[in-house]
Amino acid sequence: MTAIPSGQGDESLGRFSRAADTASTEVIRTYSTSFGLATKLLGARHRQHVRNIYAMVRIADEIVDGVAAQAGLDSSAQTEALASYVAATHRSMAVGYSTDLILHAFARTARECGIGEDLTQPFFDSMAADIASAADFTAYDAEAHERYVYGSAEVVGLMCLRVFLREESRTEEELAVLTHGARQLGAAFQNVNFLRDLADDTDRLQRGYLGGSGRLTDSDRDEWVRTVTVQLDDARRSIPLLPKDARAAVRSALALFEALMRRVARTPAAQLYERRVRVPDPVKALLAARAVAVTALERDR
Repeated sequence: MTAIPSGQGDESLGRFSRAADTASTEVIRTYSTSFGLATKLLGARHRQHVRNIYAMVRIADEIVDGVAAQAGLDSSAQTEALASYVAATHRSMAVGYSTDLILHAFARTARECGIGEDLTQPFFDSMAADIASAADFTAYDAEAHERYVYGSAEVVGLMCLRVFLREESRTEEELAVLTHGARQLGAAFQNVNFLRDLADDTDRLQRGYLGGSGRLTDSDRDEWVRTVTVQLDDARRSIPLLPKDARAAVRSALALFEALMRRVARTPAAQLYERRVRVPDPVKALLAARAVAVTALERDR
């Protein structure tokens, strides 16, 4: 074994941790221009933590949504891969270190921000449900939908909230409003994604997250749009209670999904099965600029 001169061990860990952060940043850059843009609007003390959360959940999502299958893993092997990832995630959270760069970055965020298995396990439970539904078409009833959305999206909002509030003090009443807002924003994001990914979810993944046979009517679409509108409005009311250096990013993400929802509302349900609704990059940039301008006029928290 190579001897490490005195004082260099700590620097070696620091170098490894910086490499882990870089890996997480590359994941969000590769997979999501929208969330990548939003994280750039976060204050420096929050930015990397949120990227680390995104990277961890993205890797898990890829295990169950096609990458593992494309690599030749059957459902049993995918279940084993996910179980291994869950165990490695929780082990890294316990000790603050992992040989996996993404999990090392997430573990440092989890330990610093108070993210525990109370949030990560429901997320992994929803990912496991996706594998279980792979054999046959699975239509989610209202209860199953609520349970899946909580695990797959609302807890991610709660993880981010713990990042934002780790150095803050709020009353119990304010915490209740913020917690509800974080959950509602996560749910809204997920429901909009369900609407814009109808073709892929229904035909390739064999999942009917929005109920029924997976073939929504215009009336069904309108009902989901109303649901998302309420969720976004609830989330919007909680934003002023966030620290100021988190508000512009959250506002920008909310505005983007609100724009997506409006485009979904104007698209016949039949066409949602043929093309994925998108917001052009110039519009995304404008929404982000507006979020920054609104936040700049507010007082600090």
